[in-house]
Amino acid sequence: MGLVQEIDYGTPASTSEKQVTLTVDGFTVTVPEGTSIMRASMEAGIAIPKLCATDMVDAFGSCRLCLVEIDGRNGTPSSCTTPVAPGMVVHTQTGRLKDIRRGVMELYISDHPLDCLTCAANGDCELQTQAGVVGLRDVRYGYEGDNHVFKKNDGAENFKWMAKDESNPYFTYDPSKCIVCSRCVRACEEVQGTFALTIEGRGFESRVSPGMHQLFIDSECVSCGACVQACPTATLSEKSVIKIGQPEHSVVTTCAYCGVGCSFKAEMRGDELVRMVPYKDGKANRGHSCVKGRFAYGYSTHKERILNPMIREKVTDPWREVSWEEALTHTANEFRRIQYQYGRTSIGGITSSRCTNEETYLVQKLIRQGFRNNNVDTCARVCHSPTGYGLGQTFGTSAGTQDFDSIEQTDVVIIIGANPTDAHPVFASRMKKRLRKGAKLIVLDPRRTDIVRSAHIEAQHHLPLKPGTNVAVVTALAHVIVTEGLFDEAFIRERCDWDEFQDWASFVALPENSPEVVGQLANVDPEEIRSAARLFATGGNGAIYYGLGVTEHSQGSTTVIAIANLAMATGNIGRPGVGVNPLRGQNNVQGSCDMGSFPHELPGYRHVSGDAVRDIYESLWGVKLDDEPGLRIPNMLDAAVDGSFKGLYVQGEDILQSDPDTKHVAAGLAAMECVVVHDLFLNETANYAHVFLPGSTFLEKDGTFTNAERRINRVRKVMAPKNGLADWEVTQKLAQAMGLAWNYQHPSEIMDEIARTTPSFAEVSYDYLEKMGSVQWPCNEQAPEGTPIMHISGFVRGKGKFIRTEYVATDERTGPRFPLLLTTGRILSQYNVGAQTRRTDNVMWHSEDRLEIHPHDAENRGLRDGDWVRLTSRSGETTLRALITDKVSPGVVYTTFHHPDTQANVITTDFSDWATNCPEYKVTAVQVGASNGPSEWQLDYDEQARNSRRIATLEAAE
Repeated sequence: MGLVQEIDYGTPASTSEKQVTLTVDGFTVTVPEGTSIMRASMEAGIAIPKLCATDMVDAFGSCRLCLVEIDGRNGTPSSCTTPVAPGMVVHTQTGRLKDIRRGVMELYISDHPLDCLTCAANGDCELQTQAGVVGLRDVRYGYEGDNHVFKKNDGAENFKWMAKDESNPYFTYDPSKCIVCSRCVRACEEVQGTFALTIEGRGFESRVSPGMHQLFIDSECVSCGACVQACPTATLSEKSVIKIGQPEHSVVTTCAYCGVGCSFKAEMRGDELVRMVPYKDGKANRGHSCVKGRFAYGYSTHKERILNPMIREKVTDPWREVSWEEALTHTANEFRRIQYQYGRTSIGGITSSRCTNEETYLVQKLIRQGFRNNNVDTCARVCHSPTGYGLGQTFGTSAGTQDFDSIEQTDVVIIIGANPTDAHPVFASRMKKRLRKGAKLIVLDPRRTDIVRSAHIEAQHHLPLKPGTNVAVVTALAHVIVTEGLFDEAFIRERCDWDEFQDWASFVALPENSPEVVGQLANVDPEEIRSAARLFATGGNGAIYYGLGVTEHSQGSTTVIAIANLAMATGNIGRPGVGVNPLRGQNNVQGSCDMGSFPHELPGYRHVSGDAVRDIYESLWGVKLDDEPGLRIPNMLDAAVDGSFKGLYVQGEDILQSDPDTKHVAAGLAAMECVVVHDLFLNETANYAHVFLPGSTFLEKDGTFTNAERRINRVRKVMAPKNGLADWEVTQKLAQAMGLAWNYQHPSEIMDEIARTTPSFAEVSYDYLEKMGSVQWPCNEQAPEGTPIMHISGFVRGKGKFIRTEYVATDERTGPRFPLLLTTGRILSQYNVGAQTRRTDNVMWHSEDRLEIHPHDAENRGLRDGDWVRLTSRSGETTLRALITDKVSPGVVYTTFHHPDTQANVITTDFSDWATNCPEYKVTAVQVGASNGPSEWQLDYDEQARNSRRIATLEAAE
């Protein structure tokens, strides 16, 4: 099988359209103007020795190994920093160059440990390789005098020696092996944009330093791995490589964390994963990664992972391990019994945004073909269903308009209700790179997120709006654009309905939508609103990126419509650098929506009431489909409490921790007679389950994920499922146990069925994905290579539709009992409900949920940083520790929801978006006070959870 090899061209590619022809060692090569000699030589198949150069960062020219000779020029310029010129004649191998390179290499080796046989980088060390390339056979200088290699010199302490830094859980830093090439420093600056590393000292005293001579764990390092990837020696080494050894084969697959959809090489030794290396040809991440995708895969082998099916009669009983056959037969019998006793619509299912497209498709198919109803829902509705509704109404399609590469041509970025540096860090790094090159930034967020002000970046405008006022503020931006005549009339007349625009314009121009009125309502300076609107309308290519801070509101759909209105009014649709871009929270949120996971839609966003659409599936599946929408998750829980809904199949979701109003979720689950949880761990929902079906990780399956830019990426199996079956096989066996004649042999056959029945996927197949690498839907006869940018020549719906967006305040109000507003979000090191990341070393950075509170509010309550506080709302209460910070505005508190012992969603209410029922997580009226211990609810919950997780077979073995 072997390792997937990638060519390192030494310097980044030039984007110039002008071509230049030169000669390198007698070979003619034509490259874009601005290309370095080093890259041009590599294009011709000639590798020039190098140590400080790599194509992920700009040329530096410090190692002096890449020197060349050029006819007609004096000296020996470095090939990495010298651009090509027409007719240039370059020589890379002359006697003079060979002598210089050997001399330079001697100097490197004279201050480098010669422990190659026991070094973790043995077999993967560029210094070792280049020493062989230049023909080094002797080192004349030895270790006499100053060196960084030994702790002691002649028995005396060597103050130039530094101990290895092993503070980071995932990699080590050994200063004695550093050659001061600065690749790690440049990767941290240019690729990641954190600027956590520097070179301290000068000359022979130089060395890499995290921050102000700190340990890595104490520095600003975000553990993205860019420095480790860039390091040409063992100075920065993965601990997994030190422990296991060098990998011997690799498989390209797709990360299973956020919606960026990064491509990785899973590098293996046998069936053991050695490391995940970002894949440079990955079109979403372009060779970069974050701490989660790069390092946080240990959950796949965690001791708490369940590998055998289990059943129990009552949720108070201990679990009993059984065979797959017994578990699936029992489940099928229970579902049939419930439907016979309570009716066809008394059971349903929930698909997963962490599972593949193929697995999600099968779950909704099981429910529609096997259960014979439309009671299917997904966590995607709980986060981004307003995106589907709002963009569907205005543009005609339920997805973002751009690819991630589009950011490189953006002039003005608006971020609304999103925290990309924490939730979508790889894309955030690309965005920060563009901002450092001069693009302008506007942020609408109640918190001062990291991107508002970070290294070499500062937002031109931060509008710290009051939670719940998104619609008002975005409409106020439109008010300025309309009343000051800053809209793009030519675009609107050509691409939109002019009469609808005039109606909308008359609405936004009303005095109540002015910045002066809205500013007072939203606690935002009106002049900031006006200046931000003018910048977006006149600053060039304008792109809007938004997240759950937009959608998880009672007016989430209205805000998405307002964003679409803003983009159309300024003509920022249909070309690179612009667009409306929802940042999806989980790896396959987009895909789970595409695959028909909503109770009212079949795959491809086609309503179940459509006769023609149902005919496609009825003829293929051989059953009559229900033409009435089914139940959403809140409706299922309500029906369970009422006694009419009794069975639920939950694949890869933890609704007890992730859904709002935890007490209501618990009551609904407790009222059911057969809850089936299909997951990796006994999650919180499993506390109320009767059947547990062990799941498989992304490393153990084949399939596809669809990321936030509609990119369909392959997921490839790198090891056998530790539970024995991939998730799609489990669902198929359950379908067979219920009498369905499914017989898929491979997920590629499932994708073929998706392509046959879903117009936007018509040309997609595994063979085509192997050929193309990835494609963005729609991928069909009209767009055989996919669609990176939507709505280029016209909107999918025909004319873009302007819709009035009247602000309606949420019913969740502050008052004397609950004077503060709580909003929630994520943190870099953790993911969603934390089921995966909590079972990795990422807990070193975030071991508990904390409550961010402004110093003014903390002082009024007598709270100090780190104090335990009681967080109370109309729905419930919990306790957690305070984090006093001015990142939040006075009157606003913030927390994450990664840890089940906090259960932040016991606080949130059951208010939801008017159009989609997306929960209003982002606005909850609360009170905060001192606490001396866990709440009564937390104590009861902990006892119930511990009792529920007993496994009889393990107790017997003890």
